[in-house]
Amino acid sequence: MKLPALCTLLLTLAPLHASDTRADFLKLINRPRVPLAAEIALIPTTINAPAGTTAEFRFSFAAEVGQRVPGVLLKPAGATGRLPVVVLLHGTGGKKEDELPLMRTLVAHGFMAVAIDGRYHGERATPGKNGAASYEDALLRAFRAPAEPHEHPFFFDSAWDVMRLVDWLETRDDADAKRIGLYGVSKGGIEAYLTAAADPRIAAVVPCIAVESFRWALDHDAWPERTGTVAYAFNAAAKDAGVAQPDAAFARKFYDQVSPGIYGPYDGPAMVSLIAPRPLLAINGELDPRTPPAGLKECLDAAQTAYHSAGADDHFRSLIEKNTAHKVTPEAEREAVDWFVRWLKPEAATVPKA
Repeated sequence: MKLPALCTLLLTLAPLHASDTRADFLKLINRPRVPLAAEIALIPTTINAPAGTTAEFRFSFAAEVGQRVPGVLLKPAGATGRLPVVVLLHGTGGKKEDELPLMRTLVAHGFMAVAIDGRYHGERATPGKNGAASYEDALLRAFRAPAEPHEHPFFFDSAWDVMRLVDWLETRDDADAKRIGLYGVSKGGIEAYLTAAADPRIAAVVPCIAVESFRWALDHDAWPERTGTVAYAFNAAAKDAGVAQPDAAFARKFYDQVSPGIYGPYDGPAMVSLIAPRPLLAINGELDPRTPPAGLKECLDAAQTAYHSAGADDHFRSLIEKNTAHKVTPEAEREAVDWFVRWLKPEAATVPKA
């Protein structure tokens, strides 16, 4: 077969492969759907914001049997019509309230902003334990689970929770379900790009200090920085397995149980490509050891190819912050807000003037 013909064949088959990857991922994370049974309450006071006042709500909904997801929703007080929405996902050990400052900035630009507690974080943590400890306990339980199906608290289950959050947003008469953006930091950033890859209802996404290739890190002995974020669970799992000095082979075994496919079909290069042609801004730190430059480049190259093939080059952008490690800077947050303003187009007319 001549090279041009081969390229044409590969481009033809690519959407089919992408469809298979998405379908397989959805099958892995799928849970029996239960009624959302949403509950929402207005916080009695309003918060002063640059564009006026912000109405704050607390809510919860059922993601699956035994899992209620608590969240906070902010919107411009007195706004009319359907607002574009930005969902914010926190990092390891964090909670939804950590996102309030950025949420208020988004509200000032005319967005509805929503944040939820990730599994085993915030209000979902085990009583008496903080979010990080509760999360690592869940990871260790998942590693010890005998066989599929079982929970996958390392990124995958939160993707399901966000999809159920979108189900709930679709029922609201003040949210524009066609303009839902997703922003996440670190763990939340990985969950953001996985969810956007799986759910085409996400209209724009900004993963921060998150896009990476797990496979590249395993192949090049750069995996300890990632497993180090859950060191207790990882080391306890190694002890269970009788491994005194965990290596890349054990790291693969750990991933295979807690988030199967994360270094294979659901690795960064494959999943960020599935987001095309929807707007994607990937923000990383130049010196971030958890997203090594060479592995990051594989993801960005794959995304660029996918967006170019879709005729949507301007819908993809990578921002690599100089001299920055695993940190989201104020400049990065401004770039994220600008990205959502550009692509989700909040109508200023819906927001009451101060």
